[in-house]
Amino acid sequence: MDSIHIPVLLQEVIDTFKDIDSGVILDCTLGYGGHSKALLDALPNIKIIACDQDDMSIKYCQDKFKNYKNRIEIHKSNFSQIINQIPQNNIKGILADIGVSSLQLDLNERGFSLKSDTLDMRMDSSNPLDAKTIVNNYTQDELQRIFYEYGELPNAKSIAQKIITARNIKQISSCKELSQIVGNSNLQNRSINVATLVFQAIRIEVNKELDVLKELLNSIQNSQINNAKVAIISFHSLEDRIVKDKFKKWQSSCICPDGALRCECGNNHAIGKILTKKPITPTDNEIKSNSRASCAKMRVFEIKRPK
Repeated sequence: MDSIHIPVLLQEVIDTFKDIDSGVILDCTLGYGGHSKALLDALPNIKIIACDQDDMSIKYCQDKFKNYKNRIEIHKSNFSQIINQIPQNNIKGILADIGVSSLQLDLNERGFSLKSDTLDMRMDSSNPLDAKTIVNNYTQDELQRIFYEYGELPNAKSIAQKIITARNIKQISSCKELSQIVGNSNLQNRSINVATLVFQAIRIEVNKELDVLKELLNSIQNSQINNAKVAIISFHSLEDRIVKDKFKKWQSSCICPDGALRCECGNNHAIGKILTKKPITPTDNEIKSNSRASCAKMRVFEIKRPK
């Protein structure tokens, strides 16, 4: 698995946390352990607390890190909940790579890929909601909403209609079927195809990805964590916009409503500063070796709460 799992922005992640000489780095999205292992090797005095909701990933990493057992602690948890499950006083770094693991995408039985013989898309296999349920049971209005909001598809209504028509004849049971129904043509003026964006929208709905990202950011904001760096790697514009807007709010000292004639909030609400004016993106060489990294964007914030 190591040979086919390529963690994105690996050197950039190491560079972000390279000045942390002790304490804990929280890896909120352990996956197959690429980032965590690199950090443990590069920073010999730090400890990793990591979480994932995928049983396969956890089992694999428990074996992968058997020689690091005193330096890594692995939890089964959604990353939106982990902050409140662990001690906060010694956390000096937080990393969240919120993309889907390449192995999840490639495993036929996980039902993520356009070519999968199943239709699932759950990051946590115990989740009662899966893609098959959405595709075969959501109303046309509900399907149109997720395709428009999460896939940013201008023709969301016609795509929803195609799915309704097809499932009225026969239940849709595989990603292959769904891909054929919605079509693989590229959107006008965009290099991405319709099916990819439909699958993205359904996956976001299945896993509530935008909601859990917001919950993670809120839990960091409301925590006692201080003097720590937060690095979030996202893979599409909706996620990146959430991170960008939240970091701006964290950096704002005044939280009075827009249009207030004068500041009445005390003007001391900033919890730190943005370290990346523009997101960090992969080099051309990385994209050549790992095409799935092409959409990755990392934003970094340094928490320094007022005393």
